[in-house]
Amino acid sequence: MASASHTAAQFEQMTTAPVPRLIARLAVPTIISMLVTSIYNMADTFFVGRLGTSATGAVGVVFSIMAIIQAVGFTLGMGGGSLISRLLGQQAQQAANEVSSTAFYSALALGLIMTLAGLGFLDPLVRALGATDTIAPYARDYAQYILLGAPVMTASFVMNNLLRAQGRASQAMVGLTLGGLLNIGLDPLLIFTFNMGIAGAAIATVASQCVSFLILLSFFLRGKSLVTLSFRSLSRRAGVYFSILKTGFPSLCRQGLASLASVALNVGAAPYGDAAVAAMGVVGRISMFIVSAVLGFGQGFQPVVGYNYGARQYGRVRQAFFFTVKVGTLVLAALAIVGYLFAPSIIALFRRDDPQVIAIGAYAFRAQCLALPLQALIIIANMLLQVTGHAASATLTSSARQGLFFLPLIVILPAFMGLTGVQIAQPLADVAAFICCIPLLARFFRRLPEDVLLAQGDMPAIPPTNTSSQESSRQL
Repeated sequence: MASASHTAAQFEQMTTAPVPRLIARLAVPTIISMLVTSIYNMADTFFVGRLGTSATGAVGVVFSIMAIIQAVGFTLGMGGGSLISRLLGQQAQQAANEVSSTAFYSALALGLIMTLAGLGFLDPLVRALGATDTIAPYARDYAQYILLGAPVMTASFVMNNLLRAQGRASQAMVGLTLGGLLNIGLDPLLIFTFNMGIAGAAIATVASQCVSFLILLSFFLRGKSLVTLSFRSLSRRAGVYFSILKTGFPSLCRQGLASLASVALNVGAAPYGDAAVAAMGVVGRISMFIVSAVLGFGQGFQPVVGYNYGARQYGRVRQAFFFTVKVGTLVLAALAIVGYLFAPSIIALFRRDDPQVIAIGAYAFRAQCLALPLQALIIIANMLLQVTGHAASATLTSSARQGLFFLPLIVILPAFMGLTGVQIAQPLADVAAFICCIPLLARFFRRLPEDVLLAQGDMPAIPPTNTSSQESSRQL
C-alpha cells in the first residue's frame, strides 16, 4: 500500500489543483484505455467479418453476454470506486481498504457463478439472445470461451475502477492498453493462421483479458495502489456489501439494460435476416467506439468529483461537471458530423462484400449520429449522480437510455415502421433520456451547498477534519 505521505499528497492535488487541468491529466489515460478497449472489440467484428455475415451477427449476439459480465464488473468496480474516492477524500484509509478488498473478491466469486451457469445452459442461452439458425453455431463457439474468462474479466473491471477512483488513471491505462493490443494482434493469428475461425477471436479476447488482469493485479501487489486487495480486509459486515451494490446499482442498470437492449435489438432485427442482425451489431460497435472518448473523459472527471464532494469542496464539483459536459458535447458533435458524412464507407470496412449490410447499417448509423451529441450530458450526469452517492437519481439516468425508453421503442416501432423502426429506436431513446436528465441535474445543483472558498478566488482548499476509519466504516 502507498505511504501516508503519498495519500496526503494525492488528497492535496485532487482538492487544490486547477479543475480543467486536473481532469484533462486524469482523462488522457482513461480515454486511451477506453479507445483501445473499443478498438479491440471492433477488431473482433472486423476480422470475424471476413468469415461471413452470419459470423458477424454472432459477435453482436454474444456481445449481450459480454455486457452482462461487464455489468457485474462495473457494478462492483464503480460501487467500490465511488465509495473509495469519497473515503480517501475523508482520509479514512482502513474503510477504503475494506471496500476495495470486498469488491475484488466478490467479483471473482460472481464471475465464477456466471461461468458455470452460462456453460451449463449454453445452447438455450444463445437462442434466447437472438441467434438465428445460421448464426447460432458461430455464437456458441464464440460464447463458450467468453464465459470461461468471466471471473478474470469481472475482477479486471473492478481493479481498473479502483485505480481510477484513486486518481491512478495511468496505471489502469497500462493494463487495459497492453491487453487490448495483444487482442488485436492475436485475432488474425488465431482466426486465419491457425484456422480457428470465430473461436480464435474469443480465445484472443480471453487471453488479452488475462494479461490485463495480471498487470492490474501487479500494481496492488507491488504497493502502487493507495488501497489494498487483502483477503483479511474482506468485509464480514452486510452493510459494506449493501453500500457497494447500492452505489454501483446504476452501473448494473446501465450495463444490464445494455445487454437486454442488445438482445431486444437482435430479436427485432432477426425477422429481416442475418444482414440486419450483422448491420445493427456493427453500428453498435462503431457507436460504442465514438462514445468511448467521452466515457474516458468522464472517468477522469469522476475521481475529481468524488474527492472534492467528500472534502466538501462543492464549487469544484460544479466546475468539473460543466467543464466536462462542454468538452464532451463538442467532441461528440464533431465526430457525429464525420460519421454522418462517411457512414456507408465506415460500415463497409466491416462487411464490404455485403451491400445489404452496408445499406441497413449506414441508415441506422446516420440516425444515431443525429442524436450523438446528446449523450455527453446523459453520460456525465449519470457519473456525477453516482459518484456523489445519489443512487436513486443515478439509477434513473442509467436506466433511461436503454431501458425506460429503448426497450419499449424497439418493441413498438418495428410493428408500425418495419426495419426503419429498428434503425431509429436508439436515437429516439437518446433524445428522451437527454430530456429526462435535465430536471434531475437541476434538482442536484439546487441542493448542492455553495463553496465560499471558491467564490473568494484562489484561496487554498481546507482539508476536512480527519474521520476515523471505524467511523467511516459505519457510515458505509
